[in-house]
Amino acid sequence: MNAALEYLKTNQSRFIDELCDYVRFPSVSAQQEHRPDMEACARWIASQCENIGLDTAIHQTKGHPIVVASTPAKHANSKPHFLVYGHYDVQPPDPLDLWRTPPFEPRIQGRSLFGRGASDNKGQHLAHLKAVEAMLRTGTELPCHLTFVIEGEEEVGSRNLAEFLTANKSQLRCNAVVVSDTGMPAPGMPALTYALRGVAAIEVKVTGPNRDLHSGIFGGSLENPAMALCQLLASVRDKNGRIRIPGFYDDVKALTAFERRQLARLPFNAREYARFLGVPALFGEKGYTAWEQRTARPTFEINGLTSGYQGEGSKTIIPSTATAKITLRLVPNQDPERVTRLVCDYLKKACPKTVRLELKTGHGGQPYLFSPTSPLATAALAALETAFGKKPVLLREGGSIPIVTDFKRILGADTLMLGLALPDDNAHSPNEKFDLDNFAAGMRMGVHLWPALAKACSSVS
Repeated sequence: MNAALEYLKTNQSRFIDELCDYVRFPSVSAQQEHRPDMEACARWIASQCENIGLDTAIHQTKGHPIVVASTPAKHANSKPHFLVYGHYDVQPPDPLDLWRTPPFEPRIQGRSLFGRGASDNKGQHLAHLKAVEAMLRTGTELPCHLTFVIEGEEEVGSRNLAEFLTANKSQLRCNAVVVSDTGMPAPGMPALTYALRGVAAIEVKVTGPNRDLHSGIFGGSLENPAMALCQLLASVRDKNGRIRIPGFYDDVKALTAFERRQLARLPFNAREYARFLGVPALFGEKGYTAWEQRTARPTFEINGLTSGYQGEGSKTIIPSTATAKITLRLVPNQDPERVTRLVCDYLKKACPKTVRLELKTGHGGQPYLFSPTSPLATAALAALETAFGKKPVLLREGGSIPIVTDFKRILGADTLMLGLALPDDNAHSPNEKFDLDNFAAGMRMGVHLWPALAKACSSVS
């Protein structure tokens, strides 16, 4: 193991250069004009895998390619098998005028590498790949079989990955999946994420008159759809931040005392957090800390409101329609379909008879929970502590990663989320960056991780 760690130290400069090369690809999956860039980026990461001795193939899909790379066959015989997931596609860089330097021209400032995709997710999965390179190049024993699955559609909903997993289930069946696409709460504070919130989307439309009306001539004699929608949505939540929809909390799995103690370890300053968010004061469900509110409690969020005139100056009308886009963040054991039904039933009953209501349901994703005290979780925490030299924390993540539930549903495998991103890495925002100390620590973590996980598997069996 020491030889592999020394290899990582000696080759750090080259690894950073290679990450810069990776970031230069404008691999924006959402935009058709970047399809050639997506193909080129897939070929680049596939060549990286081939160069370190992995059996590599590029699989075409209805969308963008999936790169699959496995350790040589000698590692597969009767050894545990682990899957490493990552994605080479990135978010659109807009708005471009807010970038200090061009998004696909990597810039190093101090110990940060700036560029779209540096943190989300190229740097994070490249760290795992370089750890395996170090082990293979130095003859360090790899006590398990590894398969990298690096896709190009995560930023557009992993539209073809579930189908690919199903078609290749026998090849990809594994003891666990490792994903580094989450984050750390602070520098020097490594973390294992063991839970994710699910999501459900609904679009609400309220219609009143058959056309926009003069507010002076007709105002006061009919319901204003914008007002009706605002009052309807306002009725959903009480003054303590609790959702008033009957049955909404019935299936919520409460935090254990152990989990609340772990969350209490996380650094938090309410004033600094409010300043970071740019709000005058915080608000959340009464009886829970901010960490609990944003990771372990369900929410009802208005993502967008549209009605009436939006141009310069005033236009005195009663709008014909008003719409809202809603998403609900869900926690274990809530079911997106059941919660969506409860919300729709409530809105139908609460909507005044003076307007017409239309509801359109959208995408949904199951919440995810993995035991933070399992042998695999304990092994991962030990690898994090050795690599970072700091005791790691346990995290619940407020966002959703639908592919994690697909890994469980299709492959029967739990996912260990070992994120290397920092809160200020600006994922999905201008001036995205990746901390190069975390890049190096992520590689060290990879060297320690596989022996620890393999040992955990053997102790369980």
